[in-house]
Amino acid sequence: MLHVSPNPRAPLTPIGHEPIHQLDNRHKGEVLNFLAERPIHTFIMSSWINDNGLVSPFNRGTFYGCRDTQGGLEGVALIGHITLFETKSDAALTAFAHLAQTCATPHAVLGEGKKISQFRNDYTTNGGAPPRLVCRELLLEKRIAEDLNTVQSLRPARSEELELVVPIHAQTAFEESGVNPLEVNPSGFRERCARRIKQGRTWVAIEGGRLRFKIDVVSDTPEVVYLEGAYVSAEHRGNGYGAKCMTQLTNHLLERTKSVCLLVNQKNSAAQASYRKAGYQFREYYDTLYLQQPSVISN
Repeated sequence: MLHVSPNPRAPLTPIGHEPIHQLDNRHKGEVLNFLAERPIHTFIMSSWINDNGLVSPFNRGTFYGCRDTQGGLEGVALIGHITLFETKSDAALTAFAHLAQTCATPHAVLGEGKKISQFRNDYTTNGGAPPRLVCRELLLEKRIAEDLNTVQSLRPARSEELELVVPIHAQTAFEESGVNPLEVNPSGFRERCARRIKQGRTWVAIEGGRLRFKIDVVSDTPEVVYLEGAYVSAEHRGNGYGAKCMTQLTNHLLERTKSVCLLVNQKNSAAQASYRKAGYQFREYYDTLYLQQPSVISN
């Protein structure tokens, strides 16, 4: 088991002999350069670092670096409520899997399918509990805008529309993870929804006082924008309305980024069809491990 020193720059030596240390904002440029080598796989961490810095309660976890014998980065990971990682070596990935066992608030681990397989093996064989749920997901991407008929009501959500957004966002989180954030941490969940609206990252189509479409911009960089939490009201499903909203929003986002991507559950064929109709193409398989935890934590 790893021992984390109270000194954020003090190295650790886990299995694999890869020195690990906590990262702080002095490492920001180095870390962003490391993550920029594969932007389509590191967009969430890059965006959160740009938004919040390397040390912030909004990250809901701690960033760590893993270095080779010359001091260069072999891996970067966010260990916390959502665990994310980017590694260049198997030893770094193993070290992060072991370190994740020390996390007091585990919820999920997200990553490329082939790397998640190794992470899961290292995590469970070193004493970690098997995940309570494993979801295979498809990473879809779009890079080229296209012409369309616009949805006049599509726009960023307003602060006064928070209570329209909150239950829908909670519903999509529950459907994916089996955890309802409004049951376990309603105030924290509302605060995060309100912050995203304030940032202009929740997009909605509201007609007649009813929410018809919603999606969130989770990460936003010049290389990649990542979307999640898509919702289409029942009466608009299957008629192309969701695809039209997605195409319009994607066109807007592609004015400032090279790529827009999202993850969709492999079992959700209806959502896949809608995204493909909006011009999204398959790039890679991802997996999400929903972890066992001492107490249920919200999305």
